[in-house]
Formats: sequence, structure tokens, C-alpha cells
Amino acid sequence: MAAAVTGTPARAESEITTCSSQPAHTAAPHREALSAEDFVAGFLEDRDTELMCPKTVGELMEHLTEQNNTLKEQVLTVSSLVPPKVSAALSAVEDARCSLEALLQREQLTFNILHKHLQDAQPWMDKLEQTCNQVDFIERHMKYLRCLQHIEELSATVQQCLMTSSAWEAIRAVDSMAALDYGLNQSRCSHLQNFLQATLSFWHKIMKDRLTSDFEKLLTQLHWPIISPPTQSLTPTPSCQETEGQLELLVGQLLALQTSDDLLSQRTLDSSEALSSPQMSKPAPLCLPIQIMLLPLNKRFKYHFYGNRQTNSVSKPEWYLTQVLMWMGNNSTFMEETIQPILDRGGVTLSAKVELCRGLLSLVQEKVTSDASKLLYDDVLFCHLVEEVLQFEKELRSNHSYPAELPGVLHLLLEDAVLQKWLTMEKKMAVEKMDAMLSAERAWSSQYKDISDMDDLKAPDCAETFMTLLQVITERYRTLPCPSAQLKFLELQKELVDDFRIRLTQVMKEESRCPLGVRYCAILNAVNYISTILGDWGNDVFFLQLQQTAVSLGEEAVPGGLGIMEMGRLASLEGSLFDGLLALLDRLKGDMLGRLLDFLMREIKEKAKPYCQERWLSLPSQQDQSTMSLSSTACPMMLCVRDRLLNLHQVLGFSLFHLAWQGLAERLDNFLYQDVILCNNFSDGGAAQLQFDMTRNLFPLFGHYCKKPENFFKHVKEACIILCLNVGSAILLRSLIKESDMTRDCAGTGDPPPESALNELGVFCLAPCDVLILLSLRTSWFPS
Repeated sequence: MAAAVTGTPARAESEITTCSSQPAHTAAPHREALSAEDFVAGFLEDRDTELMCPKTVGELMEHLTEQNNTLKEQVLTVSSLVPPKVSAALSAVEDARCSLEALLQREQLTFNILHKHLQDAQPWMDKLEQTCNQVDFIERHMKYLRCLQHIEELSATVQQCLMTSSAWEAIRAVDSMAALDYGLNQSRCSHLQNFLQATLSFWHKIMKDRLTSDFEKLLTQLHWPIISPPTQSLTPTPSCQETEGQLELLVGQLLALQTSDDLLSQRTLDSSEALSSPQMSKPAPLCLPIQIMLLPLNKRFKYHFYGNRQTNSVSKPEWYLTQVLMWMGNNSTFMEETIQPILDRGGVTLSAKVELCRGLLSLVQEKVTSDASKLLYDDVLFCHLVEEVLQFEKELRSNHSYPAELPGVLHLLLEDAVLQKWLTMEKKMAVEKMDAMLSAERAWSSQYKDISDMDDLKAPDCAETFMTLLQVITERYRTLPCPSAQLKFLELQKELVDDFRIRLTQVMKEESRCPLGVRYCAILNAVNYISTILGDWGNDVFFLQLQQTAVSLGEEAVPGGLGIMEMGRLASLEGSLFDGLLALLDRLKGDMLGRLLDFLMREIKEKAKPYCQERWLSLPSQQDQSTMSLSSTACPMMLCVRDRLLNLHQVLGFSLFHLAWQGLAERLDNFLYQDVILCNNFSDGGAAQLQFDMTRNLFPLFGHYCKKPENFFKHVKEACIILCLNVGSAILLRSLIKESDMTRDCAGTGDPPPESALNELGVFCLAPCDVLILLSLRTSWFPS
């Protein structure tokens, strides 16, 4: 036992070592703080019961001894392995250091050798660079001289070909010279460029002059230009094969000279643009043969329409515009039958007729631009010029089939000063015409009043004249090539419509004392007519395209700007450009209809006073009368309703009258229900008489304009049904409604609602509480 206790510290030491090797980081600091004696004391206390048994103590002793031996072996093994690995790592690091030092030494040696070599080779490099520069300089001079020699050779070739009348070879040489000029476009050899351009221009002018002279002589033989309408075709006949061959040869040679001519023309154009502000993009140059053919026409145009000639009058732009159109028409046949086949055989994809029109159009454009700037302060002459230019453009596109993609003359009217003047004059003339049309004697009468099939809207002359004025303005700006300019004219139209609406409102207020007067109704028809036309315009393709343009341009399209919601509606085509005007016109129309119906109802109520005071309690029952007849007190009211309906039908347009009689029926229904039915008590005879007056006399007055007029008098019709119920049905209905009111808040009641019973009787509009009121107006609850 003593031996066991004596061996306990050694075993405890082994246990401490074993426990300290575990990765229990939380318990490690606590255990390190304990002394060996304290740990042994604690170990023995924990195993107090085991130490009381010798067998258990022996087993514990053996277990601790085995663990102690195992730990010793592990410590010895680790101690024997670690030093060789560390030594190997240190040896490898030393070897790497030695290798790095050797590499650095080799690198320094190589650098020194290379630096010495570069220093030794630098003089050779300097000499080589100098030699290369000299070679490059000599090479550039050689190229320069070869280019100069080539130019001289081409020049000599052209001269020799001209001396031998070899036109085609000369043209090819000039064309090669033009190609060389184009290739040297980016070169900095300005003297060479100038020499080449001067040489090209010299020979090109000689060639062009010679071909032009021959071509003009040939055209003279063909009686070109054709000033008056041709009496017969000028196409060469089979007997004139020589003339036809010469014409095709000269046209072909001129077309071959086109490249150099375009190059020289472009250079001249660039130099002129450099001295002035840039204008709009220039069209492609005309075909050279067409340019020569236009020379006599240009001379005639400038002779007649420039200078001090009487034909040069700014007040008569139609003179030169008509003359140009005549020249186009007179010469179109010759261009199509004679020149066009030659162009086609030469592989030129041009229309001879269109080229001729382009050339003549350039004369018109120059003249119109000059005249327009002179007439900005003369209203009458400016308007006349605009009208003639628009007419010229129309005939040019329609009669002469001028392509739409090519500019005409309308773009000249889109210059800022000219366009603003045009807009100002359109507004000024439109306002003057509005004043005249509203003050005319027949301003408020319809020119189709005697033709019923054509007068559904019954629009007065002033409204039709005004919309015709707007339509004419639309036709004037419809063909403009600029959508933003078209939108400016559209804004002007909208402004004019609003101005006309204000004028109509002013006249309406003067006539509002007599809404049934001819002028008041004519104003109402005018408002309805303008609203209808604007609604149709909103669905027109032209205005839909303008709408999309306005959306794409955004704030720039409309001077007042467009809101986000309105822009979205326009983009989705849910609205139109005229929605704002239509809203104002509809408001005015509704106000005028309301005044008209109020006036009618005041007159009808005045006529209906005796009928409202009828003694419904004392009227005999239906059984006591042989025949039913209209109440005598209802006659004035019925006559008034009939006459006013006929009057409205004659003076209002169809759609307006439809709104008017429906509005009158609605107001009359409310009046009869409130002032006649709810304000009286009814006997059986009184209820029957009321029903007879309504169903057999009042409703048929509206039956001329619809199939079921009683549907527009729902309160009166259903009130008559309730008042004319037999006594038994009335009692049951009253009981049902009262019981329903009493049990409304009770759950689980299976009785049908009173609305079902009312629907079976034909009552859909009146509520159960209204039915109770009507039942209380009955005086007879027991059968007589």
C-alpha cells in the first residue's frame, strides 16, 4: 500500500503530461497555474474509492506506467527527426544564396560588355542613320521627279492626241491626270500639287471647250433647245445615222470627261465656301452633257428675268416659274427619246429628264431666294410669291414626276426670316377673313339647309368657311420637307381655332337671352361642326405622323411644352394633337346645350302649372268613363313640348338634336316626378288619368326619335306602375317592403328581397323607400 502511494507522484506526473498535450485551450491556463503537489492531491481525492482496493491500485499503476513509456518514446522520436530537416533547409538556403550571387556577377559582366559594345558601335550607327536619311531624301526626290515626269508625259500625250484628233486617248490621259491629282490630295508637296492642278485645269478646259463646241453645233442641228411645244419628234430618223452616231460619240466623250470636271468643280466650290459661311449641303453636280445642253436655257433665263427687262418683275414670279415648267415639258420628250438611250448604253444610271429638271430648278432656286429677301416687307407681293412657289412645287412633282427625294423649292421658304414672315401673314390673313366671315349677311345660315341629306350637321356658313380656311392652310404646309416647320403651322391652326371659339363665345353671350333663336342654334351647330372636323383630323394619317414627330422632338415641338402625361398619351396614340381644343369646344357645347334646355324647361314648367295643380283625388275612375282622353290642363304643356321638339329638330344638327331631346326627356322626367307625382295624392281615377296622359300622349311625342321613349322616363313610368297597382298587390307590396326594413338586420332570414318583387312588376329604377312614398300617395286602399 505504501509502495502504491509512493509511486503515485510519478504516475501523476505522467497524467499531467498526457492531459497537457490535449488541445483544451480553455482548461490549459488553469492547469498550468496548478502545482504538481496540488494536482496529485486532487488526483488522489478523485480516486479515493479506487485506492482502497489493492487490485484497482495495481491496474491504475500499470496503466499510468504504460502511458509514461509511450510519451517518452514519442519525445525521443521527435528529438531525433527535427535536427536533420532543419540542417537540410539551411543547406538549401545557402546554396540558393550562392547561385544568386553568381547570377548577379554574370549579369553585371554581361551589362559591362554590352555597354562597351554599344559605345563602340555608336559612331557606326550615326553614320548609318545619316546614310539612310540621304537615301530617303534621294528616294523622295526620285519619286517627285518621276511624278513630275509622269505629269509631263501625260501632258505631252494630251497635246499629241489633240494634234492627231485622238479625242478618246486625250480624255483617258486627262482622266489619269485627275486620278493622280486625287491621289496627291493628302501630299504636302504644295508646288507639285499646284503644277498638277494647273496642268489638269489647262488641258481639261481645252478638251471641254473643244467637245462643247462640237456638241453645241450638233445640238443646233437638232434644233435644241425646244422653246415652243414640239410639233414632231426630234429623234434622229434612220436617214440621219451619222448625226445619231456623232451625238452618241460626243455624249460618251463628255461623260468620260466627267471625273476631272467634278474634281475641278468641287475644288472651286470648296474655295468659295471657305470664303463664306457654309450653306446647306450641295447636290451632286449635273451630268456634263446636260450642263452644256442647259447653257442656252440659262442664257435665256438670265436675259429675261434679270436686269432691267420688263419680264423681270418681283410682282410676277409666275412668269419665270411658268416659263421653266414649259421648258421642262417641251424638252422632256427629246431627253427621254434621244439622250436617255445614249446614257443607258454608256452605263450611266441617271435620268436625262430628271437631270434637265435639276438644272432648270437651280435657276428657279436662285431667283426665288433673291426675290424672297426683297419682299419680306411687302405683304401682298410676299403672299403672292409663296402661293406661286407652292403651285410650282405641286406641278413639278405631279406633272413632271420629279422625285420626292430630291429638293425642290419649298426648302427655300424654310429660312428663318422667310418662314416667320409666312407664319405671320397666314395669321394676319386668317384673322381678317374671320372678321369678314362673322360679319357677313349669311354668316349664320347653312347653304345646305334645303338639302336634308347633306345637312346632318347644319353648319352655318361662317363655320364651314373657317374650316375651309384651315384646310387650305393644311394643304399649303402639308408638302413642306421639314416636320418641325409643319408643327409650327399646326400650332398656328390651333391658335386660330381657339380665337374662333372665343369669338363664338362672345356672340353666344349676346344671344343667350333667346336660346331658341336662329343665331344661338347656329352657334351651337358651328361649335359641334368644328369639334367633329377636328376629331376626324385627329385620326388622319398626316396629323398622326405630325403627332409622332411632336413626341420625338419633345419640348422643341410645341412652344408651350407638353406634360409627361400628355406626351405619354400622344406616344401611345390614346390622344391627339387636338385634345385640348376638343375639350374646350365640348365644354362650350355642353354649356350652350344646358342653357337651351334650361330655357325650354322654364317654358314647359310655366305651361305645366295647371297640370301640377290638377285635382287628382276627385277624378272619376276608369270604369266611370266611357273613353279616356288627355287632361285639359296637360294640353298646353304637351303642345309646348311638341312644338319645341319640332323646332329643335329643324334648327339643330342630327347629333346635337339627339343630345337635346334626350336631355329634355331626362329633365322632364325629373320635373313630372318631383312636381306632379310626389306633390299630389291620387285616387284610382287620378292614377289612371296620369298613366294615360304619360303613356298615350307624352311618350309618343318622343317616339318619333326612338323606338322606346318610355326608357327615358323611368321615374314617371315606374311611378305610374306603382300608383295603378290593384289594391291587393299594393297591400302585399307595402307589407313586404316594411317587413324587409324590420328584418334587414336579422341574420338567416330566407325571405326574398323587395327588389325582386319590384323587378317582377317592372320597377328597376325606384328604390323600396321611394315605392313606399308612392304607395302612401294612394288614397284608395279598399275596393269600391
